[in-house]
Amino acid sequence: MMEAAFLTALLAIAALLGLIALSFPISIALLTVGSVGLVLTRSWLYGETQLLLNFMDQAQNFTLLAIPLYLLMGQLVFRTGLASDLYACIYRWIGRLPGGLAVASVIASAGFGAVSGGSAGTVATLGPMCMPEMRRFNYDGGLAAASIAVSGTLAILIPPSIFMIAYGIWTETSIGALFMAGIVPGIVMTIAFSAVIVVWLILRPEMGPVGERFTWGERFTSLTKLLPILILFGIIIGGIYGGIFDPTEAGAIGVCGVLVIAGVMRRLTLTAIRESLHGTLQTGLMIFMVIFGGHVVSRFLVLTDVTSAIVSGMQSLDLGPYTLLVLVTLLYIVLGMVLDVWAMLILTIPFVFPVMISAGFDPVWFGVYVIIMAELCAITPPIGLNVYIMARIAPDISAGAIFWRVVPFFVAVLACLVLFTAFPEIVLWLPHLAYR
Repeated sequence: MMEAAFLTALLAIAALLGLIALSFPISIALLTVGSVGLVLTRSWLYGETQLLLNFMDQAQNFTLLAIPLYLLMGQLVFRTGLASDLYACIYRWIGRLPGGLAVASVIASAGFGAVSGGSAGTVATLGPMCMPEMRRFNYDGGLAAASIAVSGTLAILIPPSIFMIAYGIWTETSIGALFMAGIVPGIVMTIAFSAVIVVWLILRPEMGPVGERFTWGERFTSLTKLLPILILFGIIIGGIYGGIFDPTEAGAIGVCGVLVIAGVMRRLTLTAIRESLHGTLQTGLMIFMVIFGGHVVSRFLVLTDVTSAIVSGMQSLDLGPYTLLVLVTLLYIVLGMVLDVWAMLILTIPFVFPVMISAGFDPVWFGVYVIIMAELCAITPPIGLNVYIMARIAPDISAGAIFWRVVPFFVAVLACLVLFTAFPEIVLWLPHLAYR
């Protein structure tokens, strides 16, 4: 049984990788493999019925509504210029530090991630804003681009995170607890990325001269534009923490809040609304199709007893939990070199999640771990989507040059993982406090 299960899993993964290599969208690849697997395992009628039932089940899933709501909130923040206010404010306060402009991009990415939930969108939004300013002060191009590409990954860890919502749906883990769990690690990793830049620029000051000087009046004035977004984030997280509303309702409140803020500031135009809705629809449909396809593949794997067989097989090896964690970390690093974030999560979670939970890891802690490994996927060559977005924004800088500058940040992420593993309460303290 064990050999047959592994063979089935290998064939399914090989088929998925083959379709992805042929440039099929990940959602189509998942649906194809899952559907064909169901038909071959049972019958055409069974496969057709499962597809219909799965689609109806996902369509009625209230939690999924959170995804387009948070996407729309991020789009509105970008289209109405609130993201620009965020960067401008941070720049005025820390621009004079060693590497201050690059550190400002890191903190701005963390802040924008708190209202957007997506990594690639954060890089595409902040890249055109941050890059020209760093160029103006003669920052090393590779360092400037790398700092933006890396800091964009914070958006999928700091709540609200689209990937946390997807993980919560796939594993039936509390999304509210996941949101709470992402806050402290997100702050720690923001500090870690900032520290890498500051130390780097202290050692090599010619790679990033300090920015221009601002008066205290200009600094405090910039805070007034940032205050509404801070209040909105506080309402969203505070409401979830206090049990006033769930993550989906928080998304709706967030959208209404951005509309009110932009309206009061006279930035809400029909063009901004239209472009925000278009961007939300485009990204949201892709995510929905990926989640739908992932459920179909999971159903096929459960039907063939692949998941239970792999869990039993791993348990029979009698590996310690931390040995297992090291092996899974190496697996994710390797997969991050050949797969994008969604493909990696879809392929691994059905197998890895039950194995890690059976080894004694907390599902909320493991969710944060998986999200951090997904961050690495976004900056790991040769796929590293965030790096290629920056290479497109700054075409005179090669992707290879950016990847080299990413290495110290990559090491910082692994160091943070070691810290969170040694002291899991860094991750679990806040959700335990909120959901005790």
